[in-house]
Amino acid sequence: MLTILGKETSINVRKVLWTCRLLDLDWQLEPWGSGVRDPRVPEFMALNPNAQVPVLREGDTVLWESNTICRYLATRAGDTPLLPADALARARVEQWMDWQATELNGAWRPAFMALMRGSDRFDAAAIAAGVRDWNDKMGILDGQLATTGAFVTGAAFTLADVVLALSVHRWRMTPIEHAALPAVEAYLRRLEGVPGFAQYCGPETP
Repeated sequence: MLTILGKETSINVRKVLWTCRLLDLDWQLEPWGSGVRDPRVPEFMALNPNAQVPVLREGDTVLWESNTICRYLATRAGDTPLLPADALARARVEQWMDWQATELNGAWRPAFMALMRGSDRFDAAAIAAGVRDWNDKMGILDGQLATTGAFVTGAAFTLADVVLALSVHRWRMTPIEHAALPAVEAYLRRLEGVPGFAQYCGPETP
């Protein structure tokens, strides 16, 4: 059985758990993370030297980085619309997954960490700049969704939607001035019909 090391309140752990559910995989959650069990110990860092959750463990297999874990699980499962076999279609899914990790995550960090996690590392100017950047990045996603009229890469729900649905939910839940993004709002309503969305993007898990 797959073991996922992490906690359900972590946005990156929820990516992996939602992927497991969509693929109908059996897994168990081993509690690790801030406020649960400190990952900055030799036992955990032998698995992930970054001391971050999630970590996947299955026998001798150990993986970290949430988007990589999601891709691995989908590839391991075989034929699944979550990660198309066609090279170009797959690249488009992975393109938006990488964008989420490198561009969108960096944009939300100042505002989210200050307003939702109580961090004092960011002053008012940094928070305001972060909000502008966050809304600008969300505008890029809004344009993509307006083009597809459905999910991030087209008519089918994919791993790009797993990771970006969680990010969109975080944007909506953070008390900032939100840009008017009609395609994103329609996307959120569309996601309500996807199995697992209510559990992993619920109001108690920003």
